[in-house]
Amino acid sequence: MFFHFTKRPHFKKSKEGMNPLKKKPRSKQMNPTQPLPDWMKVRVSFPKDSDPLSVVRAEVETRELHTVCESASCPNLNHCWNRKTATYMLAGDICTRRCQYCDVAFGKPKSLDPLEPEKVARSVEALGLKHVVLTAVNRDDLKDGGANHFAETIHKIKTYSPNCTIEVLIPDFKAKEESLQILYAARPHIINHNIETVERLFPTITPQKNYRRSLEVLAHIAKHGFVTKSGLILGLGETELDIKTCLEDLYANGVRMLTIGQYLQPGPTHYPVQSFVPPETFDFWKERAYQIGFKTVASGPLVRSSYHADEYFETKLENLPTE
Repeated sequence: MFFHFTKRPHFKKSKEGMNPLKKKPRSKQMNPTQPLPDWMKVRVSFPKDSDPLSVVRAEVETRELHTVCESASCPNLNHCWNRKTATYMLAGDICTRRCQYCDVAFGKPKSLDPLEPEKVARSVEALGLKHVVLTAVNRDDLKDGGANHFAETIHKIKTYSPNCTIEVLIPDFKAKEESLQILYAARPHIINHNIETVERLFPTITPQKNYRRSLEVLAHIAKHGFVTKSGLILGLGETELDIKTCLEDLYANGVRMLTIGQYLQPGPTHYPVQSFVPPETFDFWKERAYQIGFKTVASGPLVRSSYHADEYFETKLENLPTE
C-alpha cells in the first residue's frame, strides 16, 4: 500500500490526538501540496501489536512523551520505529518560532514538565536503546532556552543506560554562551544544530533565525571538542551556488557529520515545494560533501536529521568526548 507522506501515514492513536495548534496557518497564502514523484513513495504495511513500531508507539504514549517523528510529520516514522529508534522531543510540542517549512505547532508553550527527563530516560532504558537522539522545540520564553532541561535529560539517560550514546539536536539558544556551556557540561556524544536552508533563503523560510548565528553556534560546538553535525534540506528554491557555499560554510565552521534531504510541504499554508530533487542529485551533493572533507554524509530524498544516526555515528567513535 502506498501513502502520500503529507497525509500523515503514521497511524497515530494517541488519546489527545493532534495538537490543535498545528492547524494554525503559517501564512495568509494558500499553497496546495503537489503530487509526489515516484521516488518519494514508499510501501508500508499496517503494524501488528507485536511489531517494533507498535512497541515504540506504546512506550512513548504510555509515558506521555513527544517525538519529533510525529510532531514534525517525518516520512521515515514507520521505518525508524520498526528499527526501535525514535527522536524524543523535549520541552513540549509547541514552538516559539514560526518557520515556514516546519510542521511543529507554534504558539505559547506550556510550562516544562519536571518529570520529563526521568520519563525519557526510563523509556530509553525500557527500549534498550544503544543510541538515542534528543531534540526540542525552540523555547525563547526561557532564559536558558531549555539548555538545563537538555542537560538533566542527558544525565538521567547516563544513569539508567550508561552504555547508550547520546545525540542532541539543539536550537540555536540565541548563541548564548551560558546555555551552550550548560549543554557541554552534560557531555553528549554528538551535538547537532541544523542549518536547514541556504543563507539567501533564511529571511523567507525561517525569519526568526539567522544563518550567521547558526554558523557561530556550530563553530563554538566544534571548538569545544564535540562531534559536530548539521543538516540541509533541498527543494526550497536554492541554487547550486547556494548549496556549494552552504556546504563550504558548514565545513569551515567545524561540521563533520552532514545530512541532506528533500523538503516536503506539510500543509497548504506552509512554504511551497519549489522542486523535487532527484536521487542522482543527492548522490552528487554527497560526493561533493566528501570531497570538501565531511567525515559522514547521509544524502537522499527521504534523509532526515536522525536518519540511521546510530549507524553513521559508528564511524566517529574515535572522536567521542572524554568524561
